[in-house]
Amino acid sequence: MKELLLKYKHGWILVYFLMYFPWFAFLEKTVTVDSRFHVVHMAIDDYIPFIEFFIIPYLLWFAYVAAAIIFFFLTNVSDYYKLCCFLFIGMTVFLLVSTIFPNGHYLRPSVFPRDNICTALVQWLYATDTSTNLFPSIHVFNSLGVHIAVMHSEKLREYRWVRICSWLLMTSIVLSTMFLKQHSVFDVLTGFLMAAVLYTFVYGREWQQNRRKVYQGQLQKI
Repeated sequence: MKELLLKYKHGWILVYFLMYFPWFAFLEKTVTVDSRFHVVHMAIDDYIPFIEFFIIPYLLWFAYVAAAIIFFFLTNVSDYYKLCCFLFIGMTVFLLVSTIFPNGHYLRPSVFPRDNICTALVQWLYATDTSTNLFPSIHVFNSLGVHIAVMHSEKLREYRWVRICSWLLMTSIVLSTMFLKQHSVFDVLTGFLMAAVLYTFVYGREWQQNRRKVYQGQLQKI
């Protein structure tokens, strides 16, 4: 047991969730569709159709993020810390924004155009997740964070199919937030913006080092 604790001592950072989940639950109970909040809306939102089949990638998000954290936890401590740092800082920013600036939307359809298992899952989603506390979209931000971690992983560099599957899943999750009327385009854009800012802090130096290596390699060939 002592050896296991020493080997996986980097798991300490996961105590973050002991703070995140209660805070998020508080916001979900405090900021509801019946309370006063700032409405998030962009004109383009009205042109995006509701497509219930995107519930599949939307729900796969939970497995996508969890699998990435577990994978890097077991295989590469440095990549694990970078991913957790990226995700947890962004998730904290989201909590702060939702606390200081209560927000929500009225984009969800009142009647579903079709009746199938996917619409049943969307009904369940709507019942368990309020249309509040929206931006930056954590579904979008975390998906970008996981895909960035995958693309920066030396271990996964030889598994091109994993990188392709990650990109496809990440893209479908981002789209699902809008097609399920869970988020406004504004939430998606702010998710991308926050990911770009945090990428600079978490992976910026590594990117510059890799670029320098490539440049030096090109010079040696010349």
